[in-house]
Amino acid sequence: MLENQSICLLNDSFPPLIDGVANTVVNYANILHDNGHPVVVATPRYPGSIEEYPYPVIRYRSLNTTKLVGYRAGYPFSMSALSKIQKENVGLIHSHCPIMSTLLARTLREIINVPIVFTYHSKFDVDFAQALKFGWIEKAAIKVLVNNISACDEVWVVSQGAGENLRGLGYEGDYRVMHNGVDFPKRRADKQQIEAVSLAHHLQADVPVFLFVGRIKWYKGLRLILDALGILKQHQFHCRMIFVGDGDELDEVKQYAARIGVMSSCIFTGAIRDREQLRAYFSRANLFLFPSAYDTNGIVVREAAACALGSVLLRGSCAAEDVQDGRNGIFIDETAQSLAQALLSIGGNFDAMAALGQRAQDEIYIAWQDSVQTAWSRYQVVLDQYQGKHRKSNSVFDYDVELLFRAVAQVYEGMDRMRRTKTSIQRHTRTLGAQVAEKLDRHKPEQQ
Repeated sequence: MLENQSICLLNDSFPPLIDGVANTVVNYANILHDNGHPVVVATPRYPGSIEEYPYPVIRYRSLNTTKLVGYRAGYPFSMSALSKIQKENVGLIHSHCPIMSTLLARTLREIINVPIVFTYHSKFDVDFAQALKFGWIEKAAIKVLVNNISACDEVWVVSQGAGENLRGLGYEGDYRVMHNGVDFPKRRADKQQIEAVSLAHHLQADVPVFLFVGRIKWYKGLRLILDALGILKQHQFHCRMIFVGDGDELDEVKQYAARIGVMSSCIFTGAIRDREQLRAYFSRANLFLFPSAYDTNGIVVREAAACALGSVLLRGSCAAEDVQDGRNGIFIDETAQSLAQALLSIGGNFDAMAALGQRAQDEIYIAWQDSVQTAWSRYQVVLDQYQGKHRKSNSVFDYDVELLFRAVAQVYEGMDRMRRTKTSIQRHTRTLGAQVAEKLDRHKPEQQ
């Protein structure tokens, strides 16, 4: 039983980096801890991270790969991290990232002999296609990813669509759908907070407000939203569109909005990390627009529902699972015309939008407390099944995969040494420059 043993949560993203999976790990850790279950988090080291958690957070060596994949890459063979985790009396490992974190999990399993649960959150074929420009590298990376996932003792997916995507990558094992929850309470934000959003952006009560929350990436359906705004403008339909989030394509999105003439309707807030402030944005909006074919779950759709905000979603998308078209959400085809038509049909009817949001709150909201409790119950089953197995030693990797990751590790080590050397040279250069400037200033002749 796991009553006196720790759950080790692994992920490549964790605060101060904020994204959907980092938010998931934070909620798992907080709720497990609050319910009296020991927990430890292991994650790559981030500059400026401040550990203010009631449970251990073990940071291990990392490299800055945020421009490539959106987060830092951890060094998965960190003996110091493995040693620290060993001391935490771990009974089960739960990895939320299929590459480096799961590699660390597999290494750890060989040392402490406990099962690994893996959750598949994102469509990594899309991420790889964006980050890796050469097809053969992309295929090799996907093969490594699938091998890594297949080595876990149980695989969870956040939606049925996520499972189908995983199958499409070549995964042939079993999986279980385990829904994520939301940390928003089931109610709208305080009236004063909602009014503060209106005042900050000069929002008028009789003009509909549409909202998007997420990474500012084209594949989230942002071009579709902007093109739909262009169609609304042609129909002289007045609205405000708020984009909450950051991303390396933010400037491109703004430029496109300006080019097609809808920038005056758009508000770009950047990332909002204060959860209460973000809840106020959800509560102030009249419709949540999330026409993303990329997302495997769309926690933001249930965050919107928590605030009685209905969503407009792509028909057949993962985010639309468990949502009923016309009742607690609106489905559209993946075209700007379809989105614009939906907004023209309901966007001017404030009572209809409010009723849609109320039904969403009543029918599709899932609290993190319920989601994590379901996971905890399943942990017990996984552990019981694992204890009945006989594991071979020294079986952590297929030989070719092991060689690949050893090579990656060596490259990471070399890059890290180069980075530290460069930083040291820059620091000494600045110090020397300051000393020279001080001496020159001391010997400078006085002005007459």
